[in-house]
Amino acid sequence: MATVFSPVAKLTPEEVERGTRVTYLGQVHGMMSALKRMRTRDRGVIVNVGSALAYRSVPLQSVYCGAKAAIRGFTDSLRSEIIHDKLNVRLTMVDLPAVNTPQFDWALNKMGRRPQPVPPIFEPEVPARAIRFAAEHDRRNVWVGYPTVQAILGNRIAPGLLDRYLARSGYSGQLTQEPKPDDAPSNLFEPVKGDYGSHGRFDSRSKPRSVQMFTDRHRTVFWGLAGLLALFGLHRLARRFDV
Repeated sequence: MATVFSPVAKLTPEEVERGTRVTYLGQVHGMMSALKRMRTRDRGVIVNVGSALAYRSVPLQSVYCGAKAAIRGFTDSLRSEIIHDKLNVRLTMVDLPAVNTPQFDWALNKMGRRPQPVPPIFEPEVPARAIRFAAEHDRRNVWVGYPTVQAILGNRIAPGLLDRYLARSGYSGQLTQEPKPDDAPSNLFEPVKGDYGSHGRFDSRSKPRSVQMFTDRHRTVFWGLAGLLALFGLHRLARRFDV
């Protein structure tokens, strides 16, 4: 993927095109290539990596947010075609929260300060487990982390309120107080040198697991226990009032 930390007013058409080609078309071409081979075998699983930002965009990342929203639209369209063609192929989208990856050290940054994922931040192993889960289970969507759930549902309920909230906090939430290094790399038009690994520089602030993801993976057990607790509560209430 590729992103640019910049207000729209400072973007160039070339930067928008490049970010879109990498983040959107890169995943689209991967889907098309995989589906071509799965169609001949009539089996397979496609797991697309999405983002909460596909549902609720934030300022300073218009290129990335637009590309992720486009992936979501392409995925939904393709899913209907797979159903229409009666293919034995599953298509799942895993939507991620803020993740501690090196992208915040190598993305093109025009803000003058070092960027950061909007807290709470999760370690890369959390989405990795979610992606494996999606590949092995029949789910239309997998939302990773409560922040993803809050962003998606919040935008459905009160999008205008979130517009104003992000206008106030969306800039400061994505930027640290550290100045951007003069030699900061950028991977927008070419790969950066060296192996950055999978973790970014936010290990001390990142969560190694997601309670929400645990309950989602085991939702049958979770809802069963919730139902039992509800019945127990109703029973206690009935006894209290001698119903």
